[in-house]
Amino acid sequence: MAACSFRRSIASQLSKVLDLPPENLIKSISAVPVSKKRHVADFQLSIASVTEGSSSDCLAQDLNLQAQKLAERLKCDAVVSEISAGPGTVNFTINRELLARTVLQQVLKDGSEYGVKSELFSTVPRQKAVIEFSSPNIAKKFHIGHLRSTIVGNFIANLKVALGHEVIRINYLGDWGMQFGLLAVGFQRFGNKDKLKSSPLQHLFEVYVQINKAAEDENTKKLAKDFFRKLEEHDEQPLSLWKQFRDFSIEEYIRIYKRLGVHFDEYSGESFYQEKSQEVLKMLEDKGLLQKTVKGTGIVDLSEKKDLSSFSTVMRSDGTSLYITRQVSPDLAAAIDRMNKHSWDTMIYVTDKSQSNHFQHLFQILKLMGYDWAERCQHVSFGLVQGMKTRRGEVIFLEDVLNEVRSRMLQNMASAKTTKEIEDPMETAEKVGLAALIIQDFRGLLSSDYQFSWDRALQSHGDTGVFLQYTHARLHSLEQMHGNEQLTDVNVACLQEPSAISVLQHLLRYDEVLYRSSQDLQPKHIVSYLLTL
Repeated sequence: MAACSFRRSIASQLSKVLDLPPENLIKSISAVPVSKKRHVADFQLSIASVTEGSSSDCLAQDLNLQAQKLAERLKCDAVVSEISAGPGTVNFTINRELLARTVLQQVLKDGSEYGVKSELFSTVPRQKAVIEFSSPNIAKKFHIGHLRSTIVGNFIANLKVALGHEVIRINYLGDWGMQFGLLAVGFQRFGNKDKLKSSPLQHLFEVYVQINKAAEDENTKKLAKDFFRKLEEHDEQPLSLWKQFRDFSIEEYIRIYKRLGVHFDEYSGESFYQEKSQEVLKMLEDKGLLQKTVKGTGIVDLSEKKDLSSFSTVMRSDGTSLYITRQVSPDLAAAIDRMNKHSWDTMIYVTDKSQSNHFQHLFQILKLMGYDWAERCQHVSFGLVQGMKTRRGEVIFLEDVLNEVRSRMLQNMASAKTTKEIEDPMETAEKVGLAALIIQDFRGLLSSDYQFSWDRALQSHGDTGVFLQYTHARLHSLEQMHGNEQLTDVNVACLQEPSAISVLQHLLRYDEVLYRSSQDLQPKHIVSYLLTL
């Protein structure tokens, strides 16, 4: 990595002056963000990061003075052409021809792996990561939270794979519960086997809406309860119908996820862990963690003083698992089962922030049960999106969103004067539109709520996914026009104007951006980098 060689060279000189090992200094030397308005150095060292006992109380003027003194003790060499002091920093400018030659050679050598091989990742062990994301509920609305979970989870999985980690992608479906009793009764009254095969998600949702209207009827309630009881008892006929609902739904999910460029290694669900949930409750009881309330509800005390000031409810009074935001017992069973099955190093759950409390409780209970690996579980939460509706109204299914993206993008392409004749406009509109959707979502902190706007997301100018795709297409066109064979010799003297230097400086920062995203799992660092580039 080009930046690595420069960091090492700067660290080597600093180590002699500061009497510190070079490896201790490398991560304190960062590339300077590019400025289009003024000349900036390439790297900087924060004085606070190498000053023992430095704190926020340390006066800025002291840090500035230390930076000045350190800069005066350092000398330019074949790599560094200029050294200066900034506000609490020492700035280093790389020899301009060396910068151009080194960066271009590294880009050409590493290709798509540019940035990934950086020594910033040398201390990061390769891991096996289980990532649970998307997780829609069969026969219920595929709401915008599921869409965010899908694209955020996919980003994290792709990033980890790019950095050399092994990833297992799990889709944990809402495929169990009393609603399936109601759905089965509804299907017997309003269902159509042909529609179930051709459009299962849409048809099951329509049936569910219809039967819910009749759910106040005591006879309907009784039939639903009887069906679900038989389902829990593994009665062959109810189980066969439930399996059809699940299998047809998964087939359609796979087809739709493919449009998004998303795939899963495993489709799991609450149904898998019903029996194991009972085993978990027995384990909690054996360890003295399960307490019963006056009403017979099973709880686990999570308070430090054991005064029930904080607790999690894991069992209803009738002995069945309780549904809070999610079911605690099946999630405990799933976590334990996944560790036994995959021996993972880290497990990440990607859901909206309303479930933060649930996962906090889940991880706490696992620790109380003696599973130290609970500390390696992580909840990546995201905020709410408001205002995403199709022209027909509320978003119901993921496919509605994908069709809306394609339709609006086709319309924009048809009205744009610069649009050329394309071989497959439908496919192009979908890909460009999806990029727009994803970039709009990834521009801010994941935990932030935001107001969605189709017009803003699909703009062809400014910081949008459409603009990114158009820029990529233009660059690809230039590559085709001038040939993309490997360059063996580059005249770096032609790359000394300020605009070329800005691009080279920006390329220099890429490994730091990747590293930052890998640490906090926030896509905004990479999106911001691409939009600036």
